[in-house]
Amino acid sequence: MDSIQQQQRRGGGLVSLSPSQTPRSSDKSARDLRSESNLSGKHDKDKGVNVQVLVRCRPLNEDEQRARTPVVISCNEGRREVCAVQNIANKQIDRTFMFDKVFGPTSQQKDLYDQAVHPIVNEVLEGYNCTIFAYGQTGTGKTYTMEGGARKKNGEFPNDAGVIPRAVRQIFNILEAQSAEYSMKVTFLELYNEEITDLLAPEECSKFIDDKSKKPIALMEDGKGGVFVRGLEEEIVTTANEIYKILEKGSAKRRTAETLLNKQSSRSHSIFSITIHIKECTPEGEEMIKCGKLNLVDLAGSENISRSGAREINQKMMKSAMIKDLYSEIDRLKQEVYAAREKNGIYIPRDRYLQEEEEKKAMAEKMERMELESESKDKQKLEETEHSLLDLEEKHRQANATIKEKEFLISNLLKSEKALVERALDLRAELEDAASDVSGLFAKIERKDKIEDRNRIVIQNFQLQLTQQLELLHKTVAASVTHQEHQIKDMEEDMQSFVSTKTEATEELRVRLGQLRTMYDSGVKALDNITLELDGNSQSAFTDINSEVSKNCSSMEDLFSRIALEADKLLNDLQSSLHKQEEKLTAYAQQQREAHARAVDTARSVSKITVNFFKTLDMHAANLSQIMEEAHTVNDQKLSELEKKFELLFISSSL
Repeated sequence: MDSIQQQQRRGGGLVSLSPSQTPRSSDKSARDLRSESNLSGKHDKDKGVNVQVLVRCRPLNEDEQRARTPVVISCNEGRREVCAVQNIANKQIDRTFMFDKVFGPTSQQKDLYDQAVHPIVNEVLEGYNCTIFAYGQTGTGKTYTMEGGARKKNGEFPNDAGVIPRAVRQIFNILEAQSAEYSMKVTFLELYNEEITDLLAPEECSKFIDDKSKKPIALMEDGKGGVFVRGLEEEIVTTANEIYKILEKGSAKRRTAETLLNKQSSRSHSIFSITIHIKECTPEGEEMIKCGKLNLVDLAGSENISRSGAREINQKMMKSAMIKDLYSEIDRLKQEVYAAREKNGIYIPRDRYLQEEEEKKAMAEKMERMELESESKDKQKLEETEHSLLDLEEKHRQANATIKEKEFLISNLLKSEKALVERALDLRAELEDAASDVSGLFAKIERKDKIEDRNRIVIQNFQLQLTQQLELLHKTVAASVTHQEHQIKDMEEDMQSFVSTKTEATEELRVRLGQLRTMYDSGVKALDNITLELDGNSQSAFTDINSEVSKNCSSMEDLFSRIALEADKLLNDLQSSLHKQEEKLTAYAQQQREAHARAVDTARSVSKITVNFFKTLDMHAANLSQIMEEAHTVNDQKLSELEKKFELLFISSSL
């Protein structure tokens, strides 16, 4: 669109496409086609010319956008209408024009070509003569529409290519696809200041194009109602690239000038003609040559002189018109001077005068007769018109009633459609919410299933570990009970052996004490015997010995009494310690029995608790499985209901 905005300036670009008659019915020349576009469809059919008028409006360019130029043209491509907005005396006046086709500011070159030019090129290949005009004021994009933008350096076909390069490409594509035997030649001429210039002339001839002594190219008739240019260069082409080069060479020679509406405005008319001869064979075997011609015309700008700013060029055209007016004025003045000098007016021969009088009289009678016929026809037409007017009024009333009814129905349908759209939007929102809820529900169910699987695995592992631990605990408790029973038995045996040993030692000690007492008594008796024996030997020594014996006896008695006391004390201590040890051993054995009983009771209670725990765990697992099954059932029911609702909503939204 940038290239369009750079090459198109102001106003709407109008493209007039005019496929003309076949060579057999070609009674009009290309110059007559311009006047044909202004005639009615009836006259077009009478003269055998098919004229289509298309309009193309360009968008605002950068300068107009910066100047904030208001948009005064609006296009309705569907209704083929162009509406022009004018402000006259602070009043907005809308004028609507209808055309065969309308292309808006956003239309592309390809769209215009496919819809308008493509069928015409097909008619040319069928042997018809067709002409395409580009008409409009300066800056509307005529040259851009016909020629398009410049070709790319790599030779690729540009997207903004115009009518001429696209038509050339289509022609060659069709002919090559048909493998037809053909020949093609092109001409390119320029019409400037009522002079024809051959744009394909050699360079040495074009250097003298402005020479006044150069004889201009003549426009002549061929005797069949056609027109040709004598001495016009014809280039024979075989490829599309050759035509592109010829077009670029000829376009570079065209006269352009800077105006207020366009920096490079085409100031001349250009006609690019493509003549095609195609050789075909009829079913009877006869050879036939089809001749088709395509004229592509790019007209100069048709605009206000003061607005366009192209003063120099338009002044030249005004001089030529003034010269013609001066010649006619000079002739008129000569006749007046001659009549004034002769003073008898203008001389007319008698025969001619009588003939003119008769013609005038016949003309007057004919006019009276025609007036009477016209009046009768007018009256008859008036009556017919009145009848048709009444019929039209009745039809108009019926049409108004039908229109009102249809408008009422349309308004109701629009309201219903609006309500349906709102309902559809609500249903769509509900569907989206339901879909999100369903996806969330599925995600939750999936997470729940994963958690339940993990819990089931953990419970199974815990059950196995607990069973192993309980078995190990049972084994350990049984082993500890057995070991403690063996220890208690060993302790009882040790206690019994210790008590028996202590009892034997005590008895042995008592026996020894008795033996000591016996020995003491025997010693005392021996001493008494010794004393009695010694008493007889020496009375003197008796006293000393007696004293010594008494001392020894007292000391021995003390010694024996101490020994006896110590022995009794030792026996008492032994008996008390043995009694205490026996009590301690009994208490320890009782404590061990109580601890063993408590351990057994604890193991039994742990076993009962474990068994109860497993029973409870099994019950909970069964309940959990039942709850999961119920949840799956409920979820399946909800999903089926959601699917049914979704199907109903989808059906209602599609309706």
